[in-house]
Amino acid sequence: MLKGHQTWIFNSKPTILSSAAVGGPFEGNGALADDFDIIHEDLWVGQDSFEKAEKVLLEHACEKAIEKSGIKNEDINFFISGDLMNQITSSSFTARTLGIPFLGIFGACSSSMEGLALAAQLVDSNAADFVIASACSHNAAAEKQYRYPTEYGGQKPPTAQWTVTGAGAAVVGKEGDGPKVTSATIGRVIDMGISDPYNMGAAMAPAAVDTIEAHFRDMNIDASYYDLIATGDLGKVGHEIAIALLKKHGIEIPPEKFTDCGLLIYKKDQPVFSGGSGCGCSATVTYGHFLNRMRKGELKKILIVATGALLSPISYQQKESIPCIAHAVSIEM
Repeated sequence: MLKGHQTWIFNSKPTILSSAAVGGPFEGNGALADDFDIIHEDLWVGQDSFEKAEKVLLEHACEKAIEKSGIKNEDINFFISGDLMNQITSSSFTARTLGIPFLGIFGACSSSMEGLALAAQLVDSNAADFVIASACSHNAAAEKQYRYPTEYGGQKPPTAQWTVTGAGAAVVGKEGDGPKVTSATIGRVIDMGISDPYNMGAAMAPAAVDTIEAHFRDMNIDASYYDLIATGDLGKVGHEIAIALLKKHGIEIPPEKFTDCGLLIYKKDQPVFSGGSGCGCSATVTYGHFLNRMRKGELKKILIVATGALLSPISYQQKESIPCIAHAVSIEM
């Protein structure tokens, strides 16, 4: 059901039956290592390219989530996934492996919550019984795609972020004992004219604020409704900008309630510049850390606002600015 201008209410409250998070070696040394189901010690994951390694990460996350759900592959109606590679090949090739009808999406790093929102909509509208939603990224593959290959060794500014090597997946069904997906606010594309691919946090922060404001307006609530509100991957720079913009718009979110997946996933002594990013950032932190906290009873109501920078190598080379988007999903126990 549509509420307000851009928010879906899921009256049946689809359940996240299971979820899984898979990470690489850097994430295995990070602050949330205990929340990963699988940690690979090899950045190559036994493959001969980083792109193939990313596909394997996603396959493992999906297979683990399905295994934990107790549902067979053939019982899942749709597989929704997105990533950062050209033509979302990591997701498409994983769909080839899973053999589940596939809906490929591209919301850049917002793909995790875009996928979860669509999965909940399909289940809530009786268009599906079970849907698996996922997203992934790989540090070395994304560097080669959007910046420079890691072998180049180029120096980065403090505003840069570290793409997470990881994948997250969740199985959504009609009913169960797990966390419920209660609403989703679909974001608008916001472009403030920033063109620096090493300053993604600043580019994405206005989109995050716009979606949070829309969610509160459409739902007629404020930050007090949630135990935690987390953006996807704004990092230190973007998080500070988002706080300032929210205050400018008259929205106060207590610091203990407002966080960012890119600030949580790594330890302070890891050289990640402004923090984590990538499709795998919000996917692994949400489907691992946050949902684990919900299942333990530490959190009852959370809002995940996954952010995405919708640039491409071609748009950057043609000196386009960076259009950004954010999708918010409310999850409740």
